Amino acid sequence: METMLARTNKILFLSFLLLTSAFLATCHEVDDESEFSYDGESENGPAHWGEIHPEWSMCNSGKLQSPIDLLNERVEVVSHLGRLKRSYKTSSYATLLNRGHDMMLRWEGGAGHIEINGTRYQLNQAHWHSPSEHTINGRRFDLEVHLVHESEDGKTAVVGIMYKIGRADSFLSMIENDLKALAHTKGVERKIGVIDPKQIKLGSRKYYRYIGSLTVPPCTQDVVWTIVRKVRTVSSEQMKLIREAVHDDSETNSRPVQAANKRTIRLYRPNDPKE
Repeated sequence: METMLARTNKILFLSFLLLTSAFLATCHEVDDESEFSYDGESENGPAHWGEIHPEWSMCNSGKLQSPIDLLNERVEVVSHLGRLKRSYKTSSYATLLNRGHDMMLRWEGGAGHIEINGTRYQLNQAHWHSPSEHTINGRRFDLEVHLVHESEDGKTAVVGIMYKIGRADSFLSMIENDLKALAHTKGVERKIGVIDPKQIKLGSRKYYRYIGSLTVPPCTQDVVWTIVRKVRTVSSEQMKLIREAVHDDSETNSRPVQAANKRTIRLYRPNDPKE
């Protein structure tokens, strides 16, 4: 028969697992985005995200929230951060999922990693916001992609790339047919085969670095943000396709800019005349 001590240990272990899974769940972006909106006049709009669930309270009370304006006067130009180290895999299968307000490209089992300050963060997914969530000197661009990475101990690092209307983006051209296929479905996760994340071009060694949060609930903080300085181009047709594939009846899916609250914002610029 099971002893009282063994039963107690089992209960404690199960409680630990439940608490751990609950903690991890509140650290990640929600996969079902139907409970909140981007409508500034709505009761579930950005100003009220923190009131919808207790575990979303950071959206309203956090002092390290994202996105922010990357204002020149706040930025410290440095060369010691080093070039962004990307070691992405080309063999990872991917799926596309309509989460409610955005299209998420998810790599099964991860797609390699980036390294920041000696810590490896595995690339798990990418998604798009239109218009851009971050701004540079108050200017908002047409599109922003977020590459979401996670370390073994559950910390998050996001690489953001902004786009303006112009020449078509080569990576989006690769998945255009899959986006079109999802435009007439809802709640479907579509397998799209091997997608090489290295095809998502940065175009510059320069990047901004600051500590912020997830830009969707639960708005978890202490996220390491890397925003590529170069603004790339995307065609107007590609931008419209990304929004039309999402059935949320909204023209945008961008959180308003949050207070910087005297945070350190660095711009990495290599000590290289060619740069």
